[in-house]
Amino acid sequence: MAFRTLLFALTVSALAALFCTPAGAADSKAQARFFEEHIRPVLVDRCYGCHSVEKGKHKGGLLVDSRDALLKGGATGPAVIPGDPDKSLIVKAIKQLSDEMKMPPEDRLTPSQIADFEQWVKDGAFDPRTQANPPAKTAALGSEPGIDWQQARTFWSYKPLALSSPPTVRNETWCRTPIDSFILAKLDEKKLAPATDASKRTLLRRATFDLIGLPPSPEESDAFVADTSPTAFEKVINRLLASPHYGERWGRHWLDVARYADTEGDSADYPIPQAIKYRDYVIDALNADMPYDQFLREQIAGDVMPAKDDAEHYRKIVATGFVALSRRFSVVPENEMHLTIDDTLDTMGRCMLGMTLSCARCHDHKFDPITMKDYYALYGFFSSSKFPFPGSENNHRPHDLVPLASQQQADALIKPFEATYAKMIAEGKQLDKERAELNKLPDAQDKWNKLGANWKLVQKADNERKEFYSHPPPVDYAYAITEGMPKNERVHRRGESGNQGDEVPRRFIEVLGGQALPAGAKDSGRLQLADWIADPKNPLTARVMANRIWQHHFEKGIVASPSDFGKQGKPPTHPELLDFLANQFVQNGWSIKSLHKQIMLSHVYQLSSESADPASAATIDPVNDFLSHATRHRLDAEAIRDAMLFVAGNLDTARGGPHPFPPPHTWAYSQHDQFNAVYPSDKRSVYLMQQRLKKHPFLALFDGADTNATTAVRASTTTPIQALFMMNDPFTHEQGEVFAAHLIGEESDDSNRVRRAFRTAFGREASDADIARSRDFIAKYLERAKGTLFPPSDYEQLAWGALCRVLLSSNEFLFVE
Repeated sequence: MAFRTLLFALTVSALAALFCTPAGAADSKAQARFFEEHIRPVLVDRCYGCHSVEKGKHKGGLLVDSRDALLKGGATGPAVIPGDPDKSLIVKAIKQLSDEMKMPPEDRLTPSQIADFEQWVKDGAFDPRTQANPPAKTAALGSEPGIDWQQARTFWSYKPLALSSPPTVRNETWCRTPIDSFILAKLDEKKLAPATDASKRTLLRRATFDLIGLPPSPEESDAFVADTSPTAFEKVINRLLASPHYGERWGRHWLDVARYADTEGDSADYPIPQAIKYRDYVIDALNADMPYDQFLREQIAGDVMPAKDDAEHYRKIVATGFVALSRRFSVVPENEMHLTIDDTLDTMGRCMLGMTLSCARCHDHKFDPITMKDYYALYGFFSSSKFPFPGSENNHRPHDLVPLASQQQADALIKPFEATYAKMIAEGKQLDKERAELNKLPDAQDKWNKLGANWKLVQKADNERKEFYSHPPPVDYAYAITEGMPKNERVHRRGESGNQGDEVPRRFIEVLGGQALPAGAKDSGRLQLADWIADPKNPLTARVMANRIWQHHFEKGIVASPSDFGKQGKPPTHPELLDFLANQFVQNGWSIKSLHKQIMLSHVYQLSSESADPASAATIDPVNDFLSHATRHRLDAEAIRDAMLFVAGNLDTARGGPHPFPPPHTWAYSQHDQFNAVYPSDKRSVYLMQQRLKKHPFLALFDGADTNATTAVRASTTTPIQALFMMNDPFTHEQGEVFAAHLIGEESDDSNRVRRAFRTAFGREASDADIARSRDFIAKYLERAKGTLFPPSDYEQLAWGALCRVLLSSNEFLFVE
């Protein structure tokens, strides 16, 4: 059948859910990362002081410095029951549910830390610590571990880019580009045959979703089929790369790894109205095909880069939103800057270098040649920088935002406003003082009469103050970073910010060269750091990005762990091809669009998803690592939503504007009354407001990116809830109804309506069987509508709306061949 009924989709989804891994489970690598980033640092920082072998303390008979010790527990029983946080004493203790059991005894953990422990226990309490021995002193202090740096640089990802030449293959005529020679050589080696070519309509749908995240229109499909010239597909690629929708699609891919969000992630999740400037910067940069090395430099150090005019300077300031949007933590985020900088380093390392830098925060990296000194050498670049804050439970007002104006212009507007507001605050305090004095009057009647009059003055002053603050001067701000007080950082022993060791000069990672700032540097050094990362001699930067571009065209990178090019990551399936692509990327001026064309014009990109020899492919290469055929895949969350709006004719293609956040002077969010909102929109999904603590309902349902951490690869789940959404949600019903209204208005014949529906939704012609089944569906629906509460005049719209919902819910709509 060309499409599935909703009942069938629901049944398949339910069966899949029964046999899939539970949603709370994670693979061992993800669990290890979660433990190292969220659990071990808290145990070391807040628990080891009273419950570790190293400290020689085990209050209550409890040690927490090994998995066995936690499972054994202390005098009151096991501290951890894997899979059951409600029965785990460590969870009860940190939640401080009773006076007898409070851990830590002072300064309780933040709500997010408590939630991390609950999730950790729920997921099985993964813990690699096999014994309760103290770490070696050298590792704890960040001393050199005796790494053989020459040997370390022989690992594949740290080697200089090789000048790979395409191999000679038996069937040169099959190869349309050098890329094909690398692919065919591997297929020949594995004794796999390449598939036949995809049909033109299938190829157009694949390419259009790949580059702009939308389906092709029927007219675009017809035009491509009619174009028999040898450059027909190249013209399609050029058209799509020139579309403003290209930046929206590929900007979303970058925002995934940049962990973009419109809120800060602290205990109250304060809004960041200025975040959209960074989002739009990314979209604009990709549309303009900004050289990738420049793109990276601006995001790390745009505020200190030269600029030809104010507009360029302000754009580069906005670019540092990549750093500024690092997550904030706790009730007082300013006091937890070490966690925010850790998020910066983790994101920068994974996103730009494919390195898991944060694993060296508490100890030298267990697998890769990254030391604690490397980590804190990098840390100094950002502790020498000034971060903005949108507000928090402890301080409701934004501060340290960066004005997009000269300092003189900004001061001329802001300083008088702040002075007037400070005067109003002082007057309010004086009135409060007078009211306190009135409270001391002995005569009750006289007291309340006078107090009443005074209270009216207090209320009036308070209202005037709020009204004044609600109209700040017209200064445009960026959520960006600026230069702070330059300094080197000291090693944080065991990752504890208050337990500092030796000072580490700011420099680059040793295995990548270890370049250092000049002695006595008077600035943060971020500009030099950006240059080291974007240096074409850096073996990681071009490889990582070339791999990401390949990943989003083939659903899997040549390196299947695109943010981990270390020993715990996956080795490349085609290492010579990866280096060929990375070299081409650099030689073509770091042009992302140029690399798109090279990949998409290859023969391998244009193959069918039907294997030439399914039995051999299933045995030799069951996950299609060697690309004997295209990989059929489900659309991601944004593409599903955008495509539904598009085929219904509801998509607003205008640029996304500001989110309708409440005015800042009204903000009073707390951990008990967090910011939470969903703002309806018919614009593209990249423009939806996205929070850190609470996910957008549609994007969360269809595996949207985690806004709390860099997301390299999205999950693609199949659940009953997704099927129920497509069956019942008002959004789906609305798109189906509008889609149907267009069909009814544009075609009077039922068969022609079906043809138009299939061409619009699937990009292909409806078969005779499709038409017959669809007409039968309509006829049966009309028959069953008789006698319902709906008036007969609505029957036609209802029937065609139901058919359109079936099309929008079908595998053929939700998947790309």
